[in-house]
Formats: sequence, structure tokens, C-alpha cells
Amino acid sequence: MLCDCHMHMILDGADWRGAIRRHSQSPDIPWIRAQLQTYQERGFGYLRDGGDRWGAGAMARQLAPEYGITYRTPLAPLCKKGHYGGFIGENYGNLREYAALVRAHRQKGADFIKIMISGLMDFDRFGVLTEEDFPAADIRELIHIAHEEGFTVMAHANGARTVEAAAAAGVDSVEHGAYQDEASLAAMAENGTVWVPTLSTIGNLRGRGRFNEEAVQQILDSALENVRAFGNLGGFIAPGTDAGAWAVPHGSLTEFDLLHQALGENTNTLLRRGAEAILKKF
Repeated sequence: MLCDCHMHMILDGADWRGAIRRHSQSPDIPWIRAQLQTYQERGFGYLRDGGDRWGAGAMARQLAPEYGITYRTPLAPLCKKGHYGGFIGENYGNLREYAALVRAHRQKGADFIKIMISGLMDFDRFGVLTEEDFPAADIRELIHIAHEEGFTVMAHANGARTVEAAAAAGVDSVEHGAYQDEASLAAMAENGTVWVPTLSTIGNLRGRGRFNEEAVQQILDSALENVRAFGNLGGFIAPGTDAGAWAVPHGSLTEFDLLHQALGENTNTLLRRGAEAILKKF
């Protein structure tokens, strides 16, 4: 059984605005069924959605058992106003508003909480993120509040200090995790954090002419080296394609090839451990 521990049913890998419009009035059930069929045919038995506020992921969770798929969703990711993620998630202005959203998600049946605590990689400039780091104290409170409500926490997190703060606060999984260093990798390993590096969002950009090719290759090489180092630390690494992101179609298998480049002969063993950790937590 294959697992994709980070995907977005609402997106289509080509045009995020058009994809959202497809579901903006109500989830497009035939389209969702077609994606689930693809996952089934390619041997996926577990999908963990990154969330959306229009209910596409929630509808996929409802339909997934028909395809023999276990499906988990946070419903909508939770995003601080003015920061990355507002295009797809629900916004909060302060910790009180965040706590209210967490409680509302519990009532609505969210499987876990997803928090957005960093920007994105600038694919034209190696080493550059689109936002400054979130304060570590804020990250700690976001995770604490969700845990107090009985949720596990998935964190969209890039940058070494952001990842280190999230791991130290007990986050359950880190998504993406660009530009880490020894301290952040060690923090994840020591705290049992599962890392879902979504290498496809970088590797699938190569040769497409959309971004600076040299920068894309540098970003990918850095990510592969960090995945290799984390594997050597015995850390939990789980496969997640970020399917729906640009150039990453649903049912993509490129993530497994990229992880094999990083992990070599230990790939299957390490990914099995990581997937088992995800299934236990989420």
C-alpha cells in the first residue's frame, strides 16, 4: 500500500485559481471521484490532505472508503491574517481567534489541525523564503492550543529556526521543511517529529522554464542532502507529494524516486517507519 501524506484534493497541479473555482460553489464530486480512482489504480491506500475551506477535502474523505482509501483532512488550514495560506485556509488575527477556530474544527469533525507558520521558497533565489520567521513563542502556543483540544498538528514550516521551534514545541509533523540545519534536524529527530519533505514540489519544476533552473537545482540538492542527513539520524520521514501543487498531478510517483535518491538502499525501511508514524499519529 502506498501512502501520500501530503496532498490537496482541491488543487489540480496546473492552475490553482481555476481549481479553486471548480469547487467554490460546492465540491465537484465527479472530479474528486476521478482523482480517487487514479489513486486507487496506482496502489494508494492512505491520503492525508493539506486542507481547504471549500470542502473538497471533506468530500473526498466521505467518498474515499468506496475506493479502499483511508483519507484524513484538517478541513481548512489555519493561517494568520496577512501571512501565507490565506488563499486556501481560514484566517485568524490573534490567539483567541485561533483557539475559537480550533474548537470549531473539532465540532466540524476535523481529523487534525494544520497550521501555516512560514512562507514559501523563492524558487528563483536559493536560500530565500517569502516571509520572515514566526516568533517561537507564537509557534509554541499554536501547537499547545491544538494539542489541548486533543488534536495532532501538521505544520507548514520552512526555515531552520521555524522548524526547530515547531519540533521543540511537540509538533507532530513538519511539511516541506526547506533550508534546515543540524540543529533543526536534531530537534525533529529528538522529538519524534515526522518530516514530510515534499521533494516533488521542487524536483518537478526542473526543465519547465518557469523558474531559474540553477536555483531550482540548488534548492533540490539542499533538500536531498537534508533528507539524507535526517535519515542518518534515524528520523521519521514520510512520503508526501503535495499533489495539486504546480507540476505535481494527483497520483504522482516522482516523490518516491526523489526520496530514493536521498536515502538509497534504506529508502523502503525508512519510509515504512515514517508512514507508520503518520498513521499512528494521524
